[in-house]
Amino acid sequence: MSEQFANSSEVIQDLMRSYQSACVLAAGAELDVFSVLGEKGGTVEQVAGGTGSDIRGMRILLDALAALGLLEKQGEIYRVPGDLAELLTESSRGNILPAIRHQANCLRRWSELARVVQTGQPVERMPSVRGKQADLAAFIGAMHNFSEPMADALVRQAGSEQFRCVLDIGGASGTWTKAFLRAFPEMQAVIFDLPEVIPMAEKRMAAEGLAERIRLVGGDYNVDELPEGADLAWLSAIAHQNSREQNHELYRKIHKALNDDGVLVIRDVVLDESRTTPRGGALFAVNMLVGTEGGNSYTLKEYQEDLAEAGFAEVTQLQQDEFMNSLVRAVKNK
Repeated sequence: MSEQFANSSEVIQDLMRSYQSACVLAAGAELDVFSVLGEKGGTVEQVAGGTGSDIRGMRILLDALAALGLLEKQGEIYRVPGDLAELLTESSRGNILPAIRHQANCLRRWSELARVVQTGQPVERMPSVRGKQADLAAFIGAMHNFSEPMADALVRQAGSEQFRCVLDIGGASGTWTKAFLRAFPEMQAVIFDLPEVIPMAEKRMAAEGLAERIRLVGGDYNVDELPEGADLAWLSAIAHQNSREQNHELYRKIHKALNDDGVLVIRDVVLDESRTTPRGGALFAVNMLVGTEGGNSYTLKEYQEDLAEAGFAEVTQLQQDEFMNSLVRAVKNK
């Protein structure tokens, strides 16, 4: 028997029950009860009114959040603990609510995993109680939450002073572009993403004082050609969303867009040949199964084969990570 589960059926049952706490936190974030309460706190009736919720339902949710230590309860008053307010309230610049809300959307899809495995079809996307546009904003915000803590350190492994312009493909609100421009003061950047995402990047880059060094281009890499003129292409957390066939076409477009001797750096999961390590990468493949038509986690060999077919050479791995921060580098063949 696996040592992880030895001698205890309770360990397996606890693993199965782990969804319960996640669902309670997800509901609290989606209904924004933490922001409504703040550190001053409030009653069930006040939170239910502020979130448009049923009083009985809200009472049970708030008590469960308090049981998990995510709220404090004194008499009939609930409060957000001071050390959690920075993470869980909208007014805090460092809040991680987008990441929690994005994971809530993932959780709903994961609950249909058995059906997806049987049918081979991803779960139909249904908006959360916050609506489709809010879900998009949560996804973009989640990518920022996940990426910002390590962005400055990681871009120095991917780029150097030799590059004059970086093309950030699927650059979202500009988290990685901002890190490149901070690291390399002479560098210019192009952010390419869907038209509905571009305003988010424009707002963040203006707030960072970087707007004059950035060109924003709206488009869909599945349909449109990429902007030309960059000598470094940055593809962060994009490859896993695609099938290998889709990636090959995307790599071809990147090859065409890059200057001669240009470099592509991919930040993503890289699995070993067994496809079971790292654990986070193997589980992330499930996320792609339930959420995309053909996405997956890929091995270094698969990256090398697909990049070579698209015209790249010298495909090497710069860094191995337990999850999403592995780096693969390739050079454009003339």
